[in-house]
Amino acid sequence: MSAASCLLTEDQFLCSICLDVFTDPVTIPCGHNFCKTCITQHWNVNVQSQCPNCKEVFNTRPELQVNTFISEMAAQFRQSAQHKASSTSSEQQAAKPGEVPCDVCTGTKLKALKSCLVCLDSYCETHLEPHLTRSGLKRHQLIDPVENLEDRMCMKHDKLLELFCKTDQMCVCMLCTVLYHKNHDVVPLKEEYEGKKAELGKTDAEIQQMIHKRRLKIQEIKHSVELSEEDADREISDGVQVFTALKESIERRMNELLDTIKEKQRKTEKQAEGFIKELEQEISELKKRSTEVEQLSCSEDHLHLLQSFRTLNATPPTKNWTGVRVSPPSYEGTVVRAVNQLEETLSKQMKKLFEVELKRVQQSAVDVTLDPDTAHPYLILSVDGKQVKLGDVKKNLPDNPERFDTCPIVLAKQSFSSGRFYYEVQVKEKTKWDLGVVRESINRKGSITMSPQKGYWTIMLRNENEYEACDDPAVLLSLKSQPEKVGVFVDYEEGLVSFHDVDTAAFIYSFTGCCFTEKLYPYFCPCNNDGGKKSAPLIISPVSHTE
Repeated sequence: MSAASCLLTEDQFLCSICLDVFTDPVTIPCGHNFCKTCITQHWNVNVQSQCPNCKEVFNTRPELQVNTFISEMAAQFRQSAQHKASSTSSEQQAAKPGEVPCDVCTGTKLKALKSCLVCLDSYCETHLEPHLTRSGLKRHQLIDPVENLEDRMCMKHDKLLELFCKTDQMCVCMLCTVLYHKNHDVVPLKEEYEGKKAELGKTDAEIQQMIHKRRLKIQEIKHSVELSEEDADREISDGVQVFTALKESIERRMNELLDTIKEKQRKTEKQAEGFIKELEQEISELKKRSTEVEQLSCSEDHLHLLQSFRTLNATPPTKNWTGVRVSPPSYEGTVVRAVNQLEETLSKQMKKLFEVELKRVQQSAVDVTLDPDTAHPYLILSVDGKQVKLGDVKKNLPDNPERFDTCPIVLAKQSFSSGRFYYEVQVKEKTKWDLGVVRESINRKGSITMSPQKGYWTIMLRNENEYEACDDPAVLLSLKSQPEKVGVFVDYEEGLVSFHDVDTAAFIYSFTGCCFTEKLYPYFCPCNNDGGKKSAPLIISPVSHTE
């Protein structure tokens, strides 16, 4: 019996009604087997006595007798299956908290592998087997295990939620479409699923694109940090080099000053020592003569006194010290000359620094052209938008909001709201001019007050050699030479606007600590022509990097 049962498959011991191993199996006239209770209930529900499998109709309900042979085989199979299940369960994992348990397992609930949307149950590996092998169960829809399968049933009609109402944006059953969602746009759940899945795919693509952009931004920020570190290292190196040179120069000048003063003092001391030595020698001679005179004056020998008197009475030869002086050395101007020399060294170092700084800001050069829509009607712009001067005739131009109507001003077409930018303007042969940058929202009509508070960061030339920074308050500038080409540099994030004499690499002025929140535009004002004597234009020049 055991050997024979091993040749039978699991399907042969399952009731096709309850899908479980036979309990009290009976054989009906057509030869098919069922659980006695299952077939009895089936015939009680249906008027006709019909075989559920082959559909054969019996005019008279058959008498049902338990098939002892099949019953014994089923019992043995059940025992074997239970043993197999118990041994398999030890290999399979029990469901952990948060995992979906098998609904069929008794005792220890094993982890479910799949859930059936038809049976509304979840199955472990062992209990899932019928759904994978039996033709009738293979048609059931299996999904990854989920809890609360009853939530997939319509609470009103106890039917599977298999449709989606687009009108009300909710899942419904077949009866819902007839009773509550009539004339609504209803589609199969799978169709809506595919649509929503496509939308999710699009959303995910957008998210991935956002992630990609942010990763690029991270790379950009890291690169900026690397550049900042390089700039910092270079600035530290330059600073250490300059200050080391200054320190060495200061120490050298100080040592030279001390040596000069000490040398003068040594010469004075040496001169004084010579005078003192001569005086001491004369004193010694005079003391000696004094002793001889004293001895002679005490002599009782008349002849000896008279013979020696002529020699001893005369004063020994000495130097006339009346005009001899030891004057302290003059140190007038010694320290001043040393400081002047140090100042020359400092000037040379500063010039080197300015040259380095100019090279650095020139790396941020941009192409700038004048915007005719902002130009005052008296201004004349070149065709290429690189030159501007004041004309004698007012042009008939539309008074658009961007145009200046009182002051002879023009802005550039280009605006900047981040990063760094630099441009150069030739001011040669001009006796008056204004240059700088302005924010977008400045007042362009009527009189204008130029200051950072009003949105202007500019410098100007007045009366040939009077330079002024339009700060608050205004700052008069003392320049060693008249610039012929002015460089304008802006670091938006740093809040810096600086001006440079390009030809001499000299620094002119800086606005620092600025807070920029709007677009910035390069600003140009050629001013008046002094009666036509100084009608040279302002010229935006191409940047030639200094060597």
